[in-house]
Amino acid sequence: MKKQFILALVLLMGVGAMAQEAETPAQNSHWHSKGNIGLNFSQGAFSNWAAGGQNTLAWLGTFNYSVNYAKNNFKWNNTLNTALGYSFFDFKNKKAPIKTDDMIEFTSLAGLKATKTLNYSVELAFRSQFANGYAYDVDSTHYISKFLAPAYISLGVGMEWVPNDYFSLYFSPLTGRVTIVNDDRLAEEGAFGVNELDKNDTIAHAKFNKIRYEFGARAVAKFQYPIYTNINFNSKLELFSNYLKDPQYIDVDWQNMLVLKVNSWLNANVATHLIYDRDIPFYDEKTGERIEGSKVQFKEVLSIGFMIGL
Repeated sequence: MKKQFILALVLLMGVGAMAQEAETPAQNSHWHSKGNIGLNFSQGAFSNWAAGGQNTLAWLGTFNYSVNYAKNNFKWNNTLNTALGYSFFDFKNKKAPIKTDDMIEFTSLAGLKATKTLNYSVELAFRSQFANGYAYDVDSTHYISKFLAPAYISLGVGMEWVPNDYFSLYFSPLTGRVTIVNDDRLAEEGAFGVNELDKNDTIAHAKFNKIRYEFGARAVAKFQYPIYTNINFNSKLELFSNYLKDPQYIDVDWQNMLVLKVNSWLNANVATHLIYDRDIPFYDEKTGERIEGSKVQFKEVLSIGFMIGL
């Protein structure tokens, strides 16, 4: 846990330093930068409480920053979003903390204006996580994910449609995507689709492989809208179809966030994240056989705390 916290802190400090350096070029009208740092806490304590209860302490740290460049018909947008959160409970038995959120997401999009609302675009995207993840309801001793396991890297060329300030749609019919599972055990188990498995294959039959290559079409729709004073809604829907295998099965990554600002530094957030990727295998706990298709993954996080703009 200590190593994980230090890793997150170093990244936040490093990017914060980068943000300070960006203030100088930001004075040039072609450069624009913005971001925020958030730290949310929740705590509950019980002493001789007849109804029962469990002492808890939870925290969630976030860092979001963007550096954008625009001149004449050319633009270059860079965005980094990170989050890491843990919940501590059962202090008496010194149980390990439970991870509640974990994300590293970076995108870089360069565009050249074609018409008033259309841009020729090239986008690079990277997504991974900071710390080990566990299926706590099954086994809290063997991790099922970690830093760079998985990591997703995609690069594509296409068009971006920006009809107004609230909505944008990027479509790339030519996108290469790499899935990395940089861990021997997880790779041998065929985690995150790095192995080509038949429906009847089991974990024991998985062939060792740490990288999966895909080539297909990718679409990303973004929506940001101020619903009311100090209430903002952000949504990003990402779709991907692999030309090389089963293009009819679409990978879905859909993130939503509702931000309610109390004042300039206090806010409440409700975030949801839905993922469907048929290449990520799930196995029957009793037989070890792979389950037909895949499962819809869903996460919801409610947080209240401090957020400081940069």
